[in-house]
Amino acid sequence: MKASYLKLHEQGELQKRIRHARELLTPCRLCPRQCGVNRLNGDETGICGTGARAMVASFAPHFGEESPLVGTGGSGTIFFSHCNLLCIFCQNYEISHCHDHGKGRENDPQQLAGIMIKLQEQGCHNINFVTPSHVIPQIIGALPFAIEKGLYLPLVYNSSGYDSLESLELLKDIIDIYMPDFKFWNPEHAKQYAHAHDYPKFARLALKEMYE
Repeated sequence: MKASYLKLHEQGELQKRIRHARELLTPCRLCPRQCGVNRLNGDETGICGTGARAMVASFAPHFGEESPLVGTGGSGTIFFSHCNLLCIFCQNYEISHCHDHGKGRENDPQQLAGIMIKLQEQGCHNINFVTPSHVIPQIIGALPFAIEKGLYLPLVYNSSGYDSLESLELLKDIIDIYMPDFKFWNPEHAKQYAHAHDYPKFARLALKEMYE
């Protein structure tokens, strides 16, 4: 299987996506929160707590995902710090919620590309982006560097489902496998546990787009 993002890179389309994605960061309208901050100036971060660079909490071959992703070499998970949904029951609370003293380090595009290559060299079957909704431009921006270093693995988008259609459009023919984790059917529950009453509406639209 030849990953679809390789074709976009060959056609020059990937660079167009990168430019469009960066435009969504100033003012930030990347996710349904629509914070409107300028994430490129280094001072504003919005609800997700992330600025111009993606912060990575950890990365490693992961054997706890669905078996088709794990295989024998594991799924190459990249856990991003911070989150755009911030459920109060988050199992990765220290990574996602603790903006001031949470785990992780900022990565520029070359560094993020290097992480992908390390996971590929370790025998992982895919690159699995965990909690990626707030760092889509950074992920896309790292891909050309990773491709130049030999990346060929399929990409997995492992999100909460709180994604905007405009952002998901950027991922068309880049992401090979979508793995959304649908949280709430009830708007009141979404408001109570994630301060996002509109979650069910946006997640339903996101699931349809992912399926397409």
